[in-house]
Amino acid sequence: MKYASLFLIMSMTSVSADPAVVEDIAAEKNASGWRFDVTLRHADTGWDDYADGWRVEAEGGTVLGTRVLGHPHVNEQPFTRSQSGIEIPTAAQQVFIRTRTLTGGWAETTTPFLIDR
Repeated sequence: MKYASLFLIMSMTSVSADPAVVEDIAAEKNASGWRFDVTLRHADTGWDDYADGWRVEAEGGTVLGTRVLGHPHVNEQPFTRSQSGIEIPTAAQQVFIRTRTLTGGWAETTTPFLIDR
């Protein structure tokens, strides 16, 4: 029984340590702000474990825009989703994409993206 408990704890740790990975980012400025197209890869297993969002952050961590992902993408990997209307401060030269999974929450790491004005 002791080993079963240890295995369960280790399994839970590995699940929550499985962040979604940013594979590509595209952005363009339009009349309503910036549109971001973010391509993610995650080992979605279904409704219990899937990539459920990403957000654009300024250098200090201020959230500029969030894209909620409302369902798993088990058979669609990698996948791209967009978010429009994101306001980027004029002085910002780069922003950061942070991913989220249902089991792990917001990832500790971010992916930098240089703003091409």
